Amino acid sequence: MNQRKSSPCAQTRRRSPWAAGVLLALVVLAQHVLAQPGTTQTPDPQKAIPALKRQVAAQARLLNDWGSLTRYGSENTEIPPAAPGENRVVFLGDETTEQWGQGGETFFPGKPYLNRGIQGQSTAQMLVRFRQDVISLKPNVVVILAGANDIAAVMGPSTQGMIAENFMTIVELAKAHGIRVVLGSVLPVCDCSTNQTKRRPVGKILGVNRWLKDYAAESGAVYLDYYAALIEKRRFKAELTKDGFLPNEAGYRVMAPLAEQAIARALAGD
Repeated sequence: MNQRKSSPCAQTRRRSPWAAGVLLALVVLAQHVLAQPGTTQTPDPQKAIPALKRQVAAQARLLNDWGSLTRYGSENTEIPPAAPGENRVVFLGDETTEQWGQGGETFFPGKPYLNRGIQGQSTAQMLVRFRQDVISLKPNVVVILAGANDIAAVMGPSTQGMIAENFMTIVELAKAHGIRVVLGSVLPVCDCSTNQTKRRPVGKILGVNRWLKDYAAESGAVYLDYYAALIEKRRFKAELTKDGFLPNEAGYRVMAPLAEQAIARALAGD
């Protein structure tokens, strides 16, 4: 009995779906690069392809672990219980938190504070990992700095209502486990080196911060107003930021004592 042979193309489609997906992603990313304003020359393949492959790899990791539970999962298991009388604090956030202490400044030296920031994360992703990266560590206080990537739609469109619901769920989880909450304001941006205000409009930042302040008062959380300390005419002070979005070391030096004051208020029950 004759068997029908499939074509080489059909075999390739069946056997290499991942390769096909990677190729498609590379093509899409290349088209995106070429479509950027100001792109007048064809990119050098020797430089463009490795960068595109890195972006594809990053997207693959995101698909496999959307909440980035693997980032701190192993490290969390190695952290011993807090000592008697120790006021453990977890800083939960995105790249602003993650990069705190990576320069010349140390992240709160001598303090039992844990950094759980992850670049590019939205409030929805932080909610996914909240049990693992906060509750399981049994802190007295959690300091949350989030919302900037929601505003920028890094993980897709997000309304203020969606952002608010994620914050409310996080705060409710914290309170259910006896963890006091500090809600940090979204930081300002400026077009100091790149166009940051287009991705994160000032009006949207102010809207989220107004809601955070009101909700902190309503829920018994402490509102930490980084925004007011970092602005000049509603823009990030140029001397306090390295790219118009992230603080530089001088910016973190402004933020650190504000965080300490807010933690003290939370511990005192103010």
